[in-house]
Amino acid sequence: MTETTTPETSTEATPEEASTQAPAGTRQSALVREGEVAADFLETLLDICDLDGDIDLDIDGDRAAVAIVDSEDGRVPRRLIGSDGKVLDSLQELTRLAVQSATGERSRLMLDIAGHRAGRRAELVEIARDAVRRSRESGEEISLEPMSAFERKVVHDEVLASGLSSESSGTEPRRYVVVIPEAGTQAEADDEQDASADADA
Repeated sequence: MTETTTPETSTEATPEEASTQAPAGTRQSALVREGEVAADFLETLLDICDLDGDIDLDIDGDRAAVAIVDSEDGRVPRRLIGSDGKVLDSLQELTRLAVQSATGERSRLMLDIAGHRAGRRAELVEIARDAVRRSRESGEEISLEPMSAFERKVVHDEVLASGLSSESSGTEPRRYVVVIPEAGTQAEADDEQDASADADA
């Protein structure tokens, strides 16, 4: 049995964003709609597979966020996450396609299952902070382990917040983040372009 929890938070565009985006209310309504379509799709999927799980909806920044969580009837099967989150990534892509089919718009919806992404995000923040510290102490670039686009985006954001810059290097599926000790003009430009590309994942 599935249960859907609708988002209670509101997200408003900043004055800078307002000039390049639809009005905040319109954009938020579109994100809520994405979440509702995704919830219907995932509820149907869980029912067909006879799997337990409730659906939580939220808005995370500029994207809809949907989570399959444990229900009173039972735990969400961890096989829906898969090794290194690969099954989760595939389910996210299927859900985005379902949303796009229903709305006619490309979706950047984020799917989480049993708190996997939330836990991984916390780990990545610590990894990024440690890389920033090591880069500052050594004055050298620090290369991290290969990561998914979602993981790279989390690291990019944390490094940028620290005042340093970063870029992605390598090719999928072994693309990784490099933390740069001095935020030079070209590095910042490369970082913004790279982080923007990773943000679509």
